[in-house]
Amino acid sequence: MRRAAVVPGGEIDGAIRTVRGESVVLDEDLARLYGVQTRVLVQAVKRNRERFPEDFLFRLTASEFADLRSETADKPARGGRRHAPYAFTEHGAVMVASVLNSRRAVEVSVFVVRAFVRMQRAMAGNRALTAKLAELEKRVATQDVRILALFDAMRNIVRARSRQALAE
Repeated sequence: MRRAAVVPGGEIDGAIRTVRGESVVLDEDLARLYGVQTRVLVQAVKRNRERFPEDFLFRLTASEFADLRSETADKPARGGRRHAPYAFTEHGAVMVASVLNSRRAVEVSVFVVRAFVRMQRAMAGNRALTAKLAELEKRVATQDVRILALFDAMRNIVRARSRQALAE
């Protein structure tokens, strides 16, 4: 018998954002997914900082944080933050499970990895589609030039025949 999901997949997918060209989950969203308070998650990360190199975790700049706030302005306020949030890449989000060291954290990390994989596949599909559209656009542009040249040639033929008919 299959167990119910610890966290619905859509909830994880909705928590993944793009910052600095990276797919990340913010500390408060990750804490919610792992079932802990944000401060508990951040404390665990700080105690184990050596496990979180720059490609696993970074702190948002003030402008990134302001942009994030403006994106979520329609959401109800949950209290203020004094500091910009941490952003966890896929590897950092999974590493959190090892520093929280709970059964839920291990279970959630599997869902987090799957969500990041879905996101990467979707982005790869978008890149492939974008490349195909660019190729099609080039072809159309080339065809447009050829069609215009054909119309010019046809106009020249019509003009030449008109002149010839007038001359007769």
